Amino acid sequence: MALWTVRGDGRHTGGDAVAPQERLSWPRTVGFGAQHLVAMAGATILVPATTGLPVSTTLLFSGVGTLLFLLITRNRVPSYLGASFAFIAPLSAARDEGIAAQLGGVLAAGLLVIIIGVAVKALGVRLLETVMPPVVTGAVVVLIGLNLSHRATESFARQPLLAAVTLGVILLCGVLGRGLAFRFSVFLGVVVGWALGFWLGLVDTAAVGRAAWFGLPEFHSPELRPSVTLLVLPVVIVLVAESVGHVKAIGALTGRNLDGNVGDSVIANGVSTALAGLGGGSGTTTYSENIGVMGVTRVFSTAAYAVTGVAAVLISFSPKATALLSTIPAGVVGGATLVLLGLISLVGVRVWTDNRVDLTHPGNALVGGAALVAGVGDLTLRLGDMELGGLVWGSLLVVILHPVLRRLGTARGA
Repeated sequence: MALWTVRGDGRHTGGDAVAPQERLSWPRTVGFGAQHLVAMAGATILVPATTGLPVSTTLLFSGVGTLLFLLITRNRVPSYLGASFAFIAPLSAARDEGIAAQLGGVLAAGLLVIIIGVAVKALGVRLLETVMPPVVTGAVVVLIGLNLSHRATESFARQPLLAAVTLGVILLCGVLGRGLAFRFSVFLGVVVGWALGFWLGLVDTAAVGRAAWFGLPEFHSPELRPSVTLLVLPVVIVLVAESVGHVKAIGALTGRNLDGNVGDSVIANGVSTALAGLGGGSGTTTYSENIGVMGVTRVFSTAAYAVTGVAAVLISFSPKATALLSTIPAGVVGGATLVLLGLISLVGVRVWTDNRVDLTHPGNALVGGAALVAGVGDLTLRLGDMELGGLVWGSLLVVILHPVLRRLGTARGA
């Protein structure tokens, strides 16, 4: 039995969305895969480069992790698992401990995420609905997009011309384009901005020229150290929240109830992160940038993500290809992510509206408002040796306080 059914003639969709278990012709599917590759590349390269882990190895395990994600979720949830920004603070703090100790923390986080995923899968959707009702999941989805918004604006400000051109092409193709121009609007925007960067001499290709065509990724073994493990474990909250938010976002975009796949999604993310910790890569998470691509193109085919996963694996064995991806100018990344991160935030708002969440209710308004400000303002506090950022605090506020206050209010008859 085929993994994907061909949508219509494989070339036209009639303006309708392409479902996860459908695909267009393979040339078009490869093109959509390339679009997802461009969307994830900047962040997936930046995280290991910032924390001192091997870039090629992180690319390898993000590609393998994505393919495993599609397998574990039985081809029902489209997603790319890229390097998580939540790991930057703890892994940077543990950099002096060495790569082995850093990987031990990644491995421990992945194993704990697997355990949580198994619990969610065993106890069913009712657990999810109790702990994370629509008001909570919508807030988490909004947080995922807006917490990273400063990355987009900072990159935009560094090269405003390239960013404006990239943004303009994406908007023109996404709003006025038809057919392939509409479906590939993000890819076209990045290519045009990148080409302009080459023409203006803003792209440094020296590293590309020096890099070899082929080479093995740099593998390392983990070492479990309690001090580093305690630093990394708070990241688990973010990974689980992002997995749940991702499934909710895809459900909102496709009009399908995917709550039954949340447990599998969390397990798959844990497996991917644990494998990265075993071999030398950074921990992974579902990527909001790629949700944004799906929101623009209305193509949810998991076949495109399979293409991206295979491409990431192949690129990890080519230092020259990795160096080429690293030349995407900051302005181009800023222009593209300004659209993509905004889209994922609006998906969270859609979760609220589709489920008729009453935002005038004090419990929803006060807790949700505080969580959003903590996340968007990137509230960062230290607890001993641990530094927790806005996404952690925002998620904790809404995930923990909302059900607690709701129960207290019910007990008092409020």
